[in-house]
Amino acid sequence: MPTPGTPFPPSLVPDCTKPEAHHTAYKSAKTNDAIFVCVARQGQRWKVELDAFSCSGPTIPDEAAAVLRSAAETLVLTDVVTQANIGPDYISMWAIETEQKAREIAAAFHAAMQGLRLLYTAVPTQQR
Repeated sequence: MPTPGTPFPPSLVPDCTKPEAHHTAYKSAKTNDAIFVCVARQGQRWKVELDAFSCSGPTIPDEAAAVLRSAAETLVLTDVVTQANIGPDYISMWAIETEQKAREIAAAFHAAMQGLRLLYTAVPTQQR
């Protein structure tokens, strides 16, 4: 398992197809004050889920969330995923063809979300 606060490589993104695996992985994320990430089988396809409510870090500002939204929209437009929900603290994408592709997407979005949160914390925002 990676050090808390670092992105997961695709091979270590937990498979939370079973509810008890989801519960265990989410509890581990909360314990480690980390962004929750997982993949789960849904029929013949896969789902990706990220949830920053599992940790105490700052909410990603709208400007940064737009980067995540844009990447998710591209995945939808290219038919890699059929649907995506992106918020400042939550990402869900589903109907991904293979487990490997779901893990790759989960790891990339986890790294991006983690990086955007760290950047937001490190760089002061201007008052408007």
